[in-house]
Amino acid sequence: MLLEMAADGFGDRVAFGPRAGGMTYADLLARARRAAGWLVERPVDHLGMVDLNSEAVPVALFAAAVAGKPFVPMNYRLADAQLQGIVARTAPAAVVIDPPVVDRLSPIDGVELVTRADFLAASADPGREAYEGWTDPDEIAVLLFTSGTTGEPKAAVLRHKHLASYIVTTLDYMGADEEECALVSVPPYHIAGVSAVLSSVYTGRRVVQLSQFTPEAWVGLARDEAVTHAMVVPTMLGRILDVLEAEGESLPALRHLAYGGGRMPVPVVERALTLLPHVSFVNAYGLTETSSTIAVLGPDDHRAAMASDDLAVRARLGSVGRPLPTLELEIRDPLGQALPAGERGEVCVRGEQVSGEYLGRKLTDDEGWFATKDAGFLDAEGYLFIDGRLDDVIVRGGENMSPGEIEEVLLAHPAVDQAAVVGVPDTEWGEKVAAAIVLKPGTAASVEELQQWVKDRLRSSRMPELVEFREELPFNETGKLLRRVLRTELGG
Repeated sequence: MLLEMAADGFGDRVAFGPRAGGMTYADLLARARRAAGWLVERPVDHLGMVDLNSEAVPVALFAAAVAGKPFVPMNYRLADAQLQGIVARTAPAAVVIDPPVVDRLSPIDGVELVTRADFLAASADPGREAYEGWTDPDEIAVLLFTSGTTGEPKAAVLRHKHLASYIVTTLDYMGADEEECALVSVPPYHIAGVSAVLSSVYTGRRVVQLSQFTPEAWVGLARDEAVTHAMVVPTMLGRILDVLEAEGESLPALRHLAYGGGRMPVPVVERALTLLPHVSFVNAYGLTETSSTIAVLGPDDHRAAMASDDLAVRARLGSVGRPLPTLELEIRDPLGQALPAGERGEVCVRGEQVSGEYLGRKLTDDEGWFATKDAGFLDAEGYLFIDGRLDDVIVRGGENMSPGEIEEVLLAHPAVDQAAVVGVPDTEWGEKVAAAIVLKPGTAASVEELQQWVKDRLRSSRMPELVEFREELPFNETGKLLRRVLRTELGG
């Protein structure tokens, strides 16, 4: 429906690729329908993908939708054995692959591997009959496998009604000017990659894709294509700012930069606002199970916080903003009771866009509430602050501590570039605070100095008893800190 609306409203606009010679919205609809015809000829239940960003992503996403089969983009960065296992779970399926993936996969019963080139050729074949099926909004549109950092990856279920609800309630149809261009650098197996395609199609914004992120390539593409809109994860933004400063580049065409997918250090946000004053920044917080964004810290919020002397207002740079008006959001205690402003608990959300479902397992309660397993609180004005995952909370001698609170203090130290705090086993207190630190180039700090820095600003119980300096922290490809890895390493 979203693509049909785009093709009807602005079919001659370029949808994906360079302005000269890119694929238009009318082209995308035609190719999706031909690819859907190719798909329904096969005895498969899913259309999978193990590939980088390319024009095959939107064609496959919409072809699967037209054919009434779930689209399943998978993480090509997984180890071979884990990738093999996930691909096998999609059977019977046709799976579009980047050619090098062939050598990583053994033959799998019920799985047909198709190269990107062959898939795109089928979608472009004028002799292939277009398929125009009708899909029930309650059917599964997309399956996204979780990262699997805490066990076997789970398949998050997003139905057509969830994705469509998110798009039509948060965006304006044909809301983009014709010269607008979005840069997509997040991988297609991430919810941000899926929502970037859908939101750009609905608003009519041209998309250019970066197959693999490097800050130099991101800046070069943004400059060359006069990119106006982009979304990055926290680990990307700091590296992009480094390149911009080194090259003396300000990206004058850039108007709107969204960030999300993990905790963004406040000093990085402040640096971005200073370096790119002409850009409107948006912090978008959401989960795969909620069809992307559920809270937004908008451009005016950023500017007001940056300019304010009020500590409570300034602190909102570390928030994820206010919940979307189309959703209900509460902070709840372990018994499920709603908590007042200022009290920490679990973030729970309810709304039409909320799926709250894994394949074979419904996660919402009888009233439709989804417990996110994220810890956080709302301030007096309704701004949401995320403290990390509930199971990240450090319990020392019966006292609950937020790693995020300690990390923010460490990041305020002039020598600290990155900080990650976890709880590790302790025979006396149950857990003790441990910190992994990456220092800024050309700076120095001692363990004792950082311990005293935290002790002077928080309670002494929150002082890291263990501090380890590192060259880098373990992040996954979408910017999430792998705390489980750190716990294992620091606890050992």
